[in-house]
Amino acid sequence: MAHNFICCRVHLVWSTHSRRSMIPETLQPRLWAYMDGNARNIGLESFAIGGIEDHVHALIGLNATTNIAAAVQKLKANSSRWMHQQSVQEFAWQESYAVFSVSVSLMKPTIRYIRNQKQHHKKRDFREEMREILRMHGIPEDDIFI
Repeated sequence: MAHNFICCRVHLVWSTHSRRSMIPETLQPRLWAYMDGNARNIGLESFAIGGIEDHVHALIGLNATTNIAAAVQKLKANSSRWMHQQSVQEFAWQESYAVFSVSVSLMKPTIRYIRNQKQHHKKRDFREEMREILRMHGIPEDDIFI
């Protein structure tokens, strides 16, 4: 075969350090847009990025040369630096993160889910959300993360 064909889409989730509400609502659209541009600059496909005050969700497509850990590290480091430039000096991301594979058939509902985080979190908090996502993917709960 002369070409590589890659379709590796993943749903990333991580929270702010100690799950503190550190992403002001006024900055959220700009942060999500910055992270979208950053993902594209490092060679990833970016389908949706969103969240609320204490965490972020991103649906990205990996390329052939960037592994998940490197993608997350770059997205976290660059967005943290951007938050500091916006005068959110104590901003930091939690060290851990979650990654879930997403089939092409579930792209649209996953994008909708990410874009509607504000409405979604009127019903449940981050811990409840993560417990549900982990259950859906057959992953044992890890209280260190959630």
